[in-house]
Amino acid sequence: MISGYLKSSISTIEKRFGLSSQTSGLLAAFNEVGNTTLIVLVSYFGSRVHRPRMIGCGAVLVALAGLLMSLPHFISEPYRYDHTGPEDTSQDLAASLCLPTTPALAPDSSNGSCSTFTEVRHVTVVGVMFVAQTLLGVGGVPIQPFGISYIDDFAHDSNSPLYLGILFAVTMMGPGMAYGLGSLMLRLYVDIDRMPEGGVSLTPKDPRWVGAWWLGFLISAGMVALAASPYFFFPREMPKEKHELHFWRKAVAGATSSVSKVEDSPSEQSPGESSKKQDNPAQVAADLTVIQFIKVFPRVLLRTLRHPIFLLVVLSQVCMSSMVAGMATFLPKFLERQFSVTASFANMLIGGLTIPTAIVGIVVGSSLVKRLHLGPMRCATLCLLGSLLALVVSLPLFFLGCSAHQIAGITLQPGTQPGVEPFPGCMAPCSCSVDGFNPVCDPGAGVEYITPCHAGCTAQVVQADQDKNKVFYSNCSCVAGGGPVSAGSCDSACSHLVLPFILLVSLGAALASVTHTPAFMLILRGVKKEDKTLAVGIQFMLLRVLAWMPSPVIHGSAIDTTCVHWALSCGRRAVCHYYDLDLLRNRFVGLQFFFKTGSLVCFALVLTVLRQQNKEEETKATASSPGPQQQLLMSGQDKKPTDSSV
Repeated sequence: MISGYLKSSISTIEKRFGLSSQTSGLLAAFNEVGNTTLIVLVSYFGSRVHRPRMIGCGAVLVALAGLLMSLPHFISEPYRYDHTGPEDTSQDLAASLCLPTTPALAPDSSNGSCSTFTEVRHVTVVGVMFVAQTLLGVGGVPIQPFGISYIDDFAHDSNSPLYLGILFAVTMMGPGMAYGLGSLMLRLYVDIDRMPEGGVSLTPKDPRWVGAWWLGFLISAGMVALAASPYFFFPREMPKEKHELHFWRKAVAGATSSVSKVEDSPSEQSPGESSKKQDNPAQVAADLTVIQFIKVFPRVLLRTLRHPIFLLVVLSQVCMSSMVAGMATFLPKFLERQFSVTASFANMLIGGLTIPTAIVGIVVGSSLVKRLHLGPMRCATLCLLGSLLALVVSLPLFFLGCSAHQIAGITLQPGTQPGVEPFPGCMAPCSCSVDGFNPVCDPGAGVEYITPCHAGCTAQVVQADQDKNKVFYSNCSCVAGGGPVSAGSCDSACSHLVLPFILLVSLGAALASVTHTPAFMLILRGVKKEDKTLAVGIQFMLLRVLAWMPSPVIHGSAIDTTCVHWALSCGRRAVCHYYDLDLLRNRFVGLQFFFKTGSLVCFALVLTVLRQQNKEEETKATASSPGPQQQLLMSGQDKKPTDSSV
């Protein structure tokens, strides 16, 4: 839940601390660093420790990480949404107007307030968040491997897919609740605990608005701490399920022993089995020390990776997880920029539509596996069909959007240096700050100005409207008729497309989620039983190394390449103010399409390999069975007379 809440407030944290999308993506993925370094080692201890209590201890660490994530708010100065203002109560008044001042009296805000202390504090704040993310990753290590192995060990084979599906579905409820919580918290002003006198004139629609991102971490940490307490009272083993599992093992052992007695002689069977058990590293892994396990692990890893089904299924899950990681991290920001919606509304859409439909998809996939008793071939077919439909549904997303409106002085060409190109003559008497950001909109012309100063406005008008005050600027020399112009960015011309867009995203998420449990069962049933725990650990390690760690950084870097106007903070590039929306949509949706295509290709290869294996088994069966059958048929005619004579 804490990781999901970070993703729901990632754009707000960017604005609050001046982070680029690449840096925020690295922050969102940094919890995987601590997770990846310990995931395999924890999987090794799966049968040696009290797994429920380890899950509870991990949840306590996660709660502590949530508390640490909120610390930057308390060690930072109050948020100043226009750094050129001398006072909090007039941040966007005199400093943003066109006043006949000399350039010497209007210093560059990006460097005017810089000092060594400011830079050290910024590095400290960002460092605290990275440390908290590392602790979050360490705390989350025991949850999934121990939980999955605990359920699969003490559940009947026929019920295991349904139990795992319920586990995955309930696990996704955490991010859903996190996005809902983010929707509520981001409606509150960030400094609600230290509000300046007279309040603030911002509204959630203002691009400078920063919500109370830190409050959600405190609430999430408390909820995680409460949820952790029951795990300390779970038994080390589940007696009833363990008894059924022993009964099932005895039945299987009896069946295998009867078959083996037919195929092999008793004298040859027991020595072969004992020597095989002694030579198998994974079978004796439970009796190895940590040092011995580290020596044996590379052989087990290579043997597992040489399994074609395991490797292809994991690669398909890597592609799907890369898509999910990028979408979960930056979809709220994409909706904010593309359709001019608030961060609160974007989180409400994701938490209310996308995640619930994904949960339904997981449950449907689990139910299909259980009800239809799907084998490997049918599981692979279901995964292929779900991936194909999810890919088809994502195609219209390329066309659901519109171009950015005109922004005075900014050319929509990514990679241009930040700066303002004043209109000839209209801003001559003004001394506008180079890095000021207080956007105003001329609705008649559909033109947005970075500040009222850049529109040539010399006066401000505040109109009372119900419980909110609307701010307008007048006497604007760069606007036809002198204005007035309204405070805030211009609304998007395609804001009505946000619901069709999120519905298609939700449908694609549901179709992709159908493949989750069948793909997982392909891994659990495809590897040897003694390798199951290690296979799950290796799977999650590969998913983190190849998907959850690099994907947010890749998506953030792709988003940064579409920026056309950067804010500067102490001479460094900070948060992006404006994007080329067409390029943003094509690159963001294009990455999703690329990863879905990779998943589809991998599942197609899985199905091809399974068919080839079935053909080989049928060929071996037909090669061995016709000989005795033909001999019986050939000798039947000779045997019948002799039998009758006898």
